[in-house]
Amino acid sequence: SSADDRFGGSMETNVVLRWDGHIMWDSPAITRSSCKVDVSYFPFDGQSCPLTFGSWTYNGNQIDLHNRLETGDLRDFVENVEWEVLGMPATRNVITYGCCSEPYPDVTFTLLLRRRASFYIFNLLLPCIMVSFLAPLGFYLPADSGEKVSLGVTVLLALTVFQLLVAESMPPSESVPLIGKYYIATMTMITASTALTIFIMNVHHCGPGAHPVPPWARRLILHHMARLCCVYEVGESCKSPRRDKGGPKVAKGDKVGPRESLVEGEVGGGEAGGCPRDSCLCHHDGLLRNVGYITSCFRRQKASQRRTGEWKKVAKVMDRFFMWIFFLMVFLMSLLVLGNAA
Repeated sequence: SSADDRFGGSMETNVVLRWDGHIMWDSPAITRSSCKVDVSYFPFDGQSCPLTFGSWTYNGNQIDLHNRLETGDLRDFVENVEWEVLGMPATRNVITYGCCSEPYPDVTFTLLLRRRASFYIFNLLLPCIMVSFLAPLGFYLPADSGEKVSLGVTVLLALTVFQLLVAESMPPSESVPLIGKYYIATMTMITASTALTIFIMNVHHCGPGAHPVPPWARRLILHHMARLCCVYEVGESCKSPRRDKGGPKVAKGDKVGPRESLVEGEVGGGEAGGCPRDSCLCHHDGLLRNVGYITSCFRRQKASQRRTGEWKKVAKVMDRFFMWIFFLMVFLMSLLVLGNAA
């Protein structure tokens, strides 16, 4: 009789009776079975489904089961587009239960399957890898473009859509598949890169009222990390030694006003040239105060521009540094996922 869901009558097949008393009866049947599916390495997973054939009614003294071949006959197997059959080895087991002393033999066929991963590689994995490589490029995008954060959010949404497609294409299971772990790790990395982008943009847009760059940041970021990431200004090179720019540098606590130097220079020049005090304009206090005010405003503006430029360069160096760090992380994660396919 058939082992299908609908138990019909026995199929009419011929019985072969040999001269020595052996009877051979080929009774075809359709057997449906289920096995536990492990999706830990999806879509590069392989499954092992055991099929055990035995008798619960007759013991081994009445029916002795033996397998004629070491493997199942797969000559009439129809190829499947999703699974590849690696083999079907057969083993004979003899079990003695506690209730009975008679042995109960059975033959177990183990169906070895491997998933065909080409569909999932080209439709789920490779698009995710290409989208993931866009996330570090957000650090390379200029801060003044205003698209750094939106790029990270767009990549995060794209990966969320791919993760939903993966969840729909695999059976429910307690174990998280390999491609799901890759998506979660990539989404975590993109979230971290977006948060770092917001922080770097805050550093980039430090206004004129910001504090000067600390000495440790100037030494670590503007000198060492800038040379490591090849971030240099116009006229410099990452291979050439750094040269300190000439010109006066105004410190934060510099209280020297332009009026003193201007007064000293003008007075000294007046005395050297013999300028009369009553007829020379350089001795007028009102004019000196106005010139001194203009000079001090110009110096404060130059100092604020210098501080703003230094903070922008700090942000640029941090952008380049994190870009290479995240590129390396994406490459290592992609290599780890593709390595499990081998």
